[in-house]
This record gives sequence, C-alpha cells and structure tokens, in this order.
Amino acid sequence: MMSDSASKSGLSRQAYEPLAPGQTYEPYVPATQEPLEITLRALVLGIIFGVIFGAANAYLGLRAGLTISTSIPVAVLTVAVFRALSGVGVKSTLLEANFSQTVGSASSSVASGVIFTLPVLFIWGFDPTLLQMTLLAMSGGVLGVLFMIPLRRYLIAGEHGKLPYPEGTACAEVLVASETGGARARNVFFGLGAGALIKFVYGGLKALPDKVGLTLPVLPKSEIKSEMSSALLGVGFILGPKVAAIMVGGGLLSWVVIIPVIALFGDSAAAPLYPETQQLIADMSAGDLWNRYVRYIGAGAVATAGILTLIRSLPTMWESFSIGSRQLRQRVEGDAPASVLRTDHDLPLKVVAIGALVVVLVLSFVRQAFGTIDNFGMRAVAAVLVVIFAFFFVTVSSRIVGLVGVTSNPTSGMTIATLLGTSTVFLLMGWTDSSGKIAAVTVGCVVAIAASIAGDTSQDLKTGFLLGATPRRQQMGELIGVLTCAAAVCWTVIKIGDTYGFGNEEIPAPQATLMQLVIEGVLDSNLPWGLIGIGVGLTLFIEVLGIPSLPFAVGVYLPLSTMVPVYLGGLLRHFAEKTAANEDDAAERREQGVLFGSGLVGGEGLLGVGIAVAAGFLGHSPKGIGTAWSGPLAPWLAALLFAGLIALFWKLSCRRSEA
Repeated sequence: MMSDSASKSGLSRQAYEPLAPGQTYEPYVPATQEPLEITLRALVLGIIFGVIFGAANAYLGLRAGLTISTSIPVAVLTVAVFRALSGVGVKSTLLEANFSQTVGSASSSVASGVIFTLPVLFIWGFDPTLLQMTLLAMSGGVLGVLFMIPLRRYLIAGEHGKLPYPEGTACAEVLVASETGGARARNVFFGLGAGALIKFVYGGLKALPDKVGLTLPVLPKSEIKSEMSSALLGVGFILGPKVAAIMVGGGLLSWVVIIPVIALFGDSAAAPLYPETQQLIADMSAGDLWNRYVRYIGAGAVATAGILTLIRSLPTMWESFSIGSRQLRQRVEGDAPASVLRTDHDLPLKVVAIGALVVVLVLSFVRQAFGTIDNFGMRAVAAVLVVIFAFFFVTVSSRIVGLVGVTSNPTSGMTIATLLGTSTVFLLMGWTDSSGKIAAVTVGCVVAIAASIAGDTSQDLKTGFLLGATPRRQQMGELIGVLTCAAAVCWTVIKIGDTYGFGNEEIPAPQATLMQLVIEGVLDSNLPWGLIGIGVGLTLFIEVLGIPSLPFAVGVYLPLSTMVPVYLGGLLRHFAEKTAANEDDAAERREQGVLFGSGLVGGEGLLGVGIAVAAGFLGHSPKGIGTAWSGPLAPWLAALLFAGLIALFWKLSCRRSEA
C-alpha cells in the first residue's frame, strides 16, 4: 500500500528500550527522506473520522464516565481506506496515514473535557449555547497542543524507553504492520481480532459480565474485581511488571484497606458522613464508599504527585525552552538552523506565546465564552487561571499517559484539582454567586480539554517519533483536528441534553455530577478537605519510601477493577521474559507480546467506538442478549474466556518470530 521504507520489517527493538549515553534513535523512516505527510486526502479523512469518533465518544462518556482512545481505530481505518485507494492506482505513504490519524484522534480528547464539566451548567439550568461551548473546547484544545511543543524534546525524545506511551507505540506498530504485512504483522492483527471479539462478547452482546470479582472475608465491604478488558491487559504488558505492580498496589490500598476502614469505623454512625448527605455508611456498598470518599483521597494524591512531577521536571523543561529559544533566535537573525533534522523540527516558540495570548484575550473579551458573566475582571482572572492550570496539567497529563495510556488518564482528577484551585480563588475574591460557579466550571472545562489533548498529542508525537514523522506537521495536524471536531462534539452534547437530560439513569454523566459537588462544596464552604488532605499525605509518604508516587496515586484514584488487568498484563510479561532461554529470546518475547498487546488495544478501541456509534443511532446502549442464558455460571464463564485470552497472549508472545 505505502511506498516509503518498504524494505523494513517493522519497528526495531530500539523502539522499546532506553538509549545508551550518546546513542540516538533511528526512526522507521529516516530523517534524510522527505516522504509525503500532509495531503488533502489525509486531511479530509482525519477530519471525517474525528467528527464521527468525537460524537460517539461524547455519548459514551456521558453514559459511562469514560472515553476511549481513538488513535489506533483511526489509524486502522485510514490504512484500510488508503489500501482501497491503492487498488485504483492512488499511492500513499506511511507518514501520510500517520498524519490522518493525528488529525482524527484529537476528537476523543475534546470529548473528554466537554463531558466531564459542561453538563453541570445544564444541571444548574444555565443552558450554554453552541457558540460558548465551541469557544471553550477550541481554547482548551489549542492550549493543550501548544504547551506540548516545548515539552516534546524532553518527554517524547529525552525519556524514550522510560515513558513507553503505550497507545503511541501501539499505533506505530499497527501502521508499520499494515505496511509491511507478512509474519511480523500477524501478532498485531491477531490482537486486533481478539480484542474486537472480546469486546463484542462482553460489551456488544453482553453475553457475559464485563467485571468479575469476589468479596474478601473478615474485611468489611472489601472487593477485588477485574474488568474483562483486553485493552487493559495489553497496556499492562506494554508497561511492564514494575509500573503495573505499583499501580495495582494503589488500587489495593483503596479497596482492601481504606474502604474497609471507613466501613468499620462508620458502621455505627447514626447520620450520613459528609460528603454523603443521605445514606448511612452501614447502608453503602463498596462502590458507594469509593465514589463518595476514596475518590477525594485519590484526587488529592494525584494532584500532589502531579505537583512533585512538575517540580522534578523544571530543570529539563527549562532546557527544552532554552533549546527552542536558541533556535528561534537563529531563525530571527536569519541564521537558519540547518543542523536541525526534519524529525526534530517543531513549531516555533513564538507560536506558543502568541497562541496562548490569543486564548487569554478571547476568553477575557468575548463575553460568549463565559456565558452570562458580565464582570470583565472575573473573566480576565478566569482566563489567567486557565493558562496557569493548563500549562501545569499538560505536563502532568503527558507523563501520566506515558505510563498508563490515554484510556487510563485521570483527567477527572486533574479537573477536580483545577476546580478546587479556581473555586478557592473565587471564594477569596468573594465571587460565590452563580456567576462564580459558572466561571469555575468553564475554567475546569478548558483545562480538562487541554490536559486530555496533551495526552493525545503526546501519544501521537510518540508515534511520529518512532515512525520518523515531522513534529511540526503533526502539531499542525493536532491543531486542525481540535478546531474541526470541537463544534461536532459540543453539538452532540447539546442534543443529548435536549433529548435525555443529564444526571439521570439514561445519561448519568457521572464525572460532571462529581464536578458539581466539588464546586458547590468549595463555594458553599463544605468541601471534605480532610479526605483531600489524606491523599496529599499519602503521596508524600509514598515518596519518602522511594516508590514512584504518580503511578501509585493513579492506582488509588482509578477503580481497582481497571488496575487488575493491567497488573495481569505486566505479570505476563514478567514470566515471559523470566522463562526465556537467553537475553535475545527475552527481547524477542517482549517484542512479540507488545505487538499482540498493541492489537488488543486497537481491537477493543474499534469495537468500543462501534458500540458507541450504535448507541447514538439507537438512542440507548445496545441491550445485547444478557447473561441469563448462563445463570450462575456467568461469572465463571467470563473469567474462563478471559483466561483463554491470557493463554493465547502467552502463546503468541513466546512464539519465535518468522520475520
């Protein structure tokens, strides 16, 4: 199908391992080549897929409180279209397909920020207009892309081999495998098929429960559950055993220690314990306790770990800015930096500065951006807070997705931290009326989108780094994707609100209702700061022990059921490498496992988007056939099928490559 680098068999092992001092990564497409990247067909395909997947993800997120990464689905569909075009004599390149998926994948990140925050305005009765929502979505998307420009050299290139960026690596493998074909590509496509099949059984047909677990004796209300997610299993293998174990450790702390302690000491309470206002602790399930108490602890832990991450990153971030500034001065002086390779050419820093300034001016002077807020001073303060929080959480988000992937990016935790900070500032300024609440939500919306887009941009830049794409062109593609899909995502949210409303059984909008609680809690001075303080102390304690606090905090914040399959994937990689005959065999097993795991991520993503699209057309989630056919055997059959997937994963990882 594609013309460049066709003689290669795939990404080298260098793509997965840290570089030795003085060593440079050799991308799949050499920097000395100049293949086509930006073409009209790639741009149009990216925009179309972005609009479709953005709308589908908006519905899925309002239903389930999460969105899925669309980089791999868009890449697979782009490759399929380009392959069809090659049949009529239209040739395309690998980097052209990569540009298309870069444009299209921005949609899922825009959807995340919008659905996590703006439904709160509908719940309060302040119906935002399409213009307002689109301005906010575009502002957040632009900031997320721009602030990643000076960070790319450090996070994507400088941390190569340390931050795996699982979806970015998976997307690169999918694109290369689609080009090269042959024996090497089999694991990717086996993974695509297996991931799609597993998702279809659990999420489409709903023939088996998608979570299986047990309650522990002695410990009150403690549960250990696992999602039957092939994508999370693949992510765990890509991450490796160390990070996976740290993350599941945070999850176990929440569900085996913190929840039982709350249940034990709160069992005799005669009144609800805030933030819960209706149910007694004795009447609450483990899930209720996690949602009403532990998530605040997790939010405090993630925010603190993020601050520590930023502090540690300051020297290298300054180095990135210094390099960019030096190159900018050379261009201004007419001394073009000819030594800069095509694969290291970013958009100039002046674009970052001008773009951020434009966003501040638009949010401050365009009244429609913040809706009914007439106070210019409030709009200006809100705009400045947007830039400050966005820059901070762009850095944090990029590192988090480098560890756990876009799907597990705790955007809601970052949004909570933003709302806490913004609401506190507004409280000190005396802006506690409805205008203050609206401004806090809109600040959270823009920052949430910026953090989400930063995660997506990081994965795309990692894909480009591995393939040999031009960063400047990818950054342009991200900006185009954000600006073209924002209106479609916002229109979808408005239509869903008009049809079903928010905060009900059909469209629960779980993240948005949590944000509502945070804002009202701060501005009405009744937020559970004690729980947030516990999270802060927990992160500091973990740092003292020498354990990486960020993956641990993410584990505390996210449900344990999402951490268990990640851990199983990491454990699988551990044993695959440990039982290898020698070091070369271990590297071969790791590479084959990453290929299959990459396919699993893509397969589940494709089916997840398909189910979301079907739900949009039907007006409700597909009902499937249900689990009644298997009776009490349903959880056992679900676990057995997932065990079969793990066995297949093991077999394909340990098989010697024929390439």
